[in-house]
Amino acid sequence: ASGRLGRASMGRTMQALRICQKKIEQHGVTRMRFVATEACRRARNSKEFMRQVRRETGLVVEIIPAEEEARLAVISCAPLVNRSTEQLLVVDIGGGSTELVWIDLSGVAPDDRPHSIMRLHRGFQVEPAGARVVDWISVPLGVATLKDQFQDVEDDAARFALMSWFFEENLASFSPYASAQKREGFQIIGTSGTVTTVAASYLGLRRYDRTKVDGLQMTSDQIDSVIREYLSLGPEGRRTDPRIGRDRHTLIMSGAAILQALMRIWPTDRLSVADRGLREGLLYAQMSADGVLEDGPFE
Repeated sequence: ASGRLGRASMGRTMQALRICQKKIEQHGVTRMRFVATEACRRARNSKEFMRQVRRETGLVVEIIPAEEEARLAVISCAPLVNRSTEQLLVVDIGGGSTELVWIDLSGVAPDDRPHSIMRLHRGFQVEPAGARVVDWISVPLGVATLKDQFQDVEDDAARFALMSWFFEENLASFSPYASAQKREGFQIIGTSGTVTTVAASYLGLRRYDRTKVDGLQMTSDQIDSVIREYLSLGPEGRRTDPRIGRDRHTLIMSGAAILQALMRIWPTDRLSVADRGLREGLLYAQMSADGVLEDGPFE
């Protein structure tokens, strides 16, 4: 609303960073990288906040561009890429933005497809016989920003429908938007709290278990069924549902609206759920750059 980072949010962030700083000191970490994303790209007072972080914690945080955020999300998902996948869509639903990257793997040998994704840590350039990035987009709508856009709409179902429609409207400039995609050889990998929460709800988990969620494959119909259940619960039902959690119940419907828009445009029998993202991407990229990963954490 103000175009600035809020005082309370900055306070919580600083609290978390102090904990990080203590752990870094405790473990004697010497090689590190700290990044900020969409909220800090957009906020007028973000540089001022970065200076405060450095002054109070000694941590130097860099605000990375949208393309690097998208690239890090993609390489974090490399281990989940199927050998049979020819067209891959990686979706990272964040708080302030959503990144979509479409990758053509048809020219890559099946056994090399996960590794070719990992090699994108060098950039979205085209490699001969490598993964080809057809297009990517950073939509400035995430679970928080989309929710804020429609918070004046009182009816729960109407608000959800408007959020989903509005997100789809913002995909018009993404070149694969207009092209239908056959299900065979097509894979979507979704990385975000929204996708993992939908997966946990589908599995009926009352306590979250990463080992059951990460890598789970869901169909468009299964995702739609969970979203319909969320709508039938209503705001109060979602607030008390242990599968959603009290810290996520206010944001789950804006995330679900984004997910439903994607399923409407590109129905799939293989949405792979990724409990991974920016942190893993940073780690893989750093390990690759240091020559200790050899293009991928694979068997």
